[in-house]
Amino acid sequence: MVKDRFILSSKESSQEMSGIKLLEGEAGADARKVAAAAVGRLRCAASALLLRAPRLPAQELSAPARLYHKKVVDHYENPRNVGSLDKTSKNVGTGLVGAPACGDVMKLQIQVDEEGKIVDARFKTFGCGSAIASSSLATKWVKGKTVEEAWTIKNTDIAKELCLPPVKLHCSMLAKHAIKAALADYRLKQEPKKEEAEKK
Repeated sequence: MVKDRFILSSKESSQEMSGIKLLEGEAGADARKVAAAAVGRLRCAASALLLRAPRLPAQELSAPARLYHKKVVDHYENPRNVGSLDKTSKNVGTGLVGAPACGDVMKLQIQVDEEGKIVDARFKTFGCGSAIASSSLATKWVKGKTVEEAWTIKNTDIAKELCLPPVKLHCSMLAKHAIKAALADYRLKQEPKKEEAEKK
């Protein structure tokens, strides 16, 4: 019904507009008065149509938003262990990994004591909130663990803890790869010590 009224009003509007154009060519105050009255009627008709037109809810007009879980937001707004360690130190392992598909880049470093326990961890990440949260959680988890225990951390554990959606699982995988890269770098630095011990 609203659509029919709108079509009818459009026809009436075009007729009245044609009348206005004819009246504009005529001289005299009467012609201007008639034209002004016609314009007024057009405005009233348009306002009435707009008021009667159905309105969509705000939810239907806007695209669905993807919200981060509160754990991701917490690690994003309050990241743990941000920074760098001395990569030249023999007891520091550095892992630098990236995901070409999304452009995330993650650097994770660990510091290991003489007993093989990770006493410190730092990260720097360029990426989305999920990547930053995964890095932050990874450094939190590896601290206090031995090198062997840290090696067993799975990306599924990180994703489950942060409640990552399927589309963001690659961020947890990136964190896992960063941990293993840092552990591998640390182990590589320890090989000369093993060789020296074997010679003795």
